[in-house]
Amino acid sequence: MKLRIISGSLRGKKIQSVPGTDIRPTSNRVREAIFNILSNSVSGVHVLDLFAGSGPLGIEAMSRGAESTVFIDNNKNAVSVIEKNIDSCSLTKRVEIISCDVVYSLSFLKSARPEFKLVFMDPPYNKNLIKPALVNIHLSGSLKKNARIIIEHSSSEKIPQDLQEFNIEDEKKYGKTKVSFLIYRQKSELDKQNF
Repeated sequence: MKLRIISGSLRGKKIQSVPGTDIRPTSNRVREAIFNILSNSVSGVHVLDLFAGSGPLGIEAMSRGAESTVFIDNNKNAVSVIEKNIDSCSLTKRVEIISCDVVYSLSFLKSARPEFKLVFMDPPYNKNLIKPALVNIHLSGSLKKNARIIIEHSSSEKIPQDLQEFNIEDEKKYGKTKVSFLIYRQKSELDKQNF
């Protein structure tokens, strides 16, 4: 799939996608719809891009004025492509690229980083990864209150309703893809048993 940055300082810039079929990038159409909804709320914020793939969501956010982005993926090919895309977009000084498994832990995020106001999640479809990823984001203590979490997922996969820290603000369907917009309501440390 050919990817391009839709708007902002990098408008029209083509970026690489990860070869093969293991990683499904967010289509230009869906990405444009997401950022139309986010509108001006991207400017000046710190962004976390989980299951980042080749990085189109985080790079689009940077193009539209985000202060910084942390990209996380556990696929070595994806991390390599993110690095190439970041370099070609001259964003190296404002980003961090981390190779790790989002589902295992995100506890390292809190140290020496500003809190995130915007989070993108694009996990593999129908693998039950949304809930553990949300739990780990909460437990990391790295989100600002009222941070927005945008999750791209299969239209047949539901957002968990039992995580009281996250409220579903809106959901949009694009063919077989659904995009859910969540708000992070609480920053209090809760016992893991509450999840």
